[in-house]
Amino acid sequence: MPVFLAVDLGAESGRVLRGSLRDGRLTVREVRRFVNRPVALPQGLHWDVLALFADLSAGLDAAVSESGSPADGVGIDAWGNDFALLDRDGRLIGNPWHYRDPRTRASTALVAARAGAGAIYRTTGTPPLPINTASQLVAMEGSPQLEMARRLVMLPDLFGYWLTGRLATEQTIASTSQLLDVATRTWAVDVIDKLGIPPRLFDFEVVPAGVRVGGLRAHPGVPLWTVAGHDTASAVAAVPAAAPTFGYISSGTWSLVGLELTAPVLTDAAMAAGFSNEAGVDGTIRFLRNGTGLWLLQRCRAAWDSPPYADLVAAAADAPAFRGLVDPDDPRFVSPADMPARIAASCRETGQPVPDDRAAVVRCILESLACKHRWTLERAEELSGLRVDVVHIVGGGAANPLLCQLTADLTGRPVLAGPVEATAVGNLLTQARATGALTSLTELRDVVARSLPPRRFEPHGSDAVETAYTRFCALLDSGDRI
Repeated sequence: MPVFLAVDLGAESGRVLRGSLRDGRLTVREVRRFVNRPVALPQGLHWDVLALFADLSAGLDAAVSESGSPADGVGIDAWGNDFALLDRDGRLIGNPWHYRDPRTRASTALVAARAGAGAIYRTTGTPPLPINTASQLVAMEGSPQLEMARRLVMLPDLFGYWLTGRLATEQTIASTSQLLDVATRTWAVDVIDKLGIPPRLFDFEVVPAGVRVGGLRAHPGVPLWTVAGHDTASAVAAVPAAAPTFGYISSGTWSLVGLELTAPVLTDAAMAAGFSNEAGVDGTIRFLRNGTGLWLLQRCRAAWDSPPYADLVAAAADAPAFRGLVDPDDPRFVSPADMPARIAASCRETGQPVPDDRAAVVRCILESLACKHRWTLERAEELSGLRVDVVHIVGGGAANPLLCQLTADLTGRPVLAGPVEATAVGNLLTQARATGALTSLTELRDVVARSLPPRRFEPHGSDAVETAYTRFCALLDSGDRI
């Protein structure tokens, strides 16, 4: 019975999970969960990668010890865009910057000016965004850290390096950087040169998922495998789809809504709509738009002294429907400070009823997210020329029945929710495929469907739903935001 370990690092928390494969079914158990707590320093917001490494190492120690025999592999996935810099001796140069730090606001325009937004998009498939690795590197121009750096590593690859002593950069996580050629899946040398980023940082090969990196220093005999290192790529790999064409929403801190394609969509219209063409497993393209997700609810919950999510959602289900709506991607919501007040201010400024209690605030958030899910899915269909008949929600949002039902109602299509731990499941089963226990992406998804069957939500359309969506679209138009 093959046993695999997954390290899954999200913006809010990290997990170490143990998965075993028997008779075509996967059993998953969480071994350790820990908080991912960014650190605000006088010069800006950073990730505490040292604390994360200590926590994930403790989780791996516990998982290996309890298995009774060496695991067949370990894989690491994490959020995209952020990176670490290493010096000539492979030592970390400072704690990595956090993508929410405001230093990149001006650098996005510099990226477009130096290399041309359209030209970059046609090469990398990624529109200019302040969170991109490219924007972050341009913002660091002239800094001592950048002068000292000899190699850039994305975060899952940094932790893999510390675990094994060997460096490997995987395609899906590299594709979030806006510096990878979407066609060749190699570094976009021309773009890097035009942006004035030191090319020495990228003097190495990018490898696909399923490559053996090396053995764990602390646990000889346990190999580290490259998996779909971007957490969304691992989650999409674990979508239990029965048909080749489907819509998906990877729902967590962010809502990543899109389609799985065989070729990128590199039109000006796709760029203007904010869609990325990111690498998926087996040469697939994740044609998606990255939007604000449950971040809004996370920050409201924190402002309310962290009551259980289930209680908040249950109260919202009984609250009046479709009163105030907000654009989840309004820039005012980027900062973590006092989210309930910011939501109330948005409703007040747009002449809508202001949510007056917690249930109303949560209802406003979830209805607004469902409206943005529909808007994004319809744009993806228009831009790709495809039509999907079913929407899969994976990740934390799959455990939110109100969000799933609202998304079904707004999109007018069945929603299949789950698995909640899709990222870890994709991580585990990609390792299984690397060892030969599975042979294809189709077989991988069949295992997910058998092991963790999704919950189905049927759409219930109504005039109230369509009226609300019309209001939402008008709200977007008035704010001139996508």
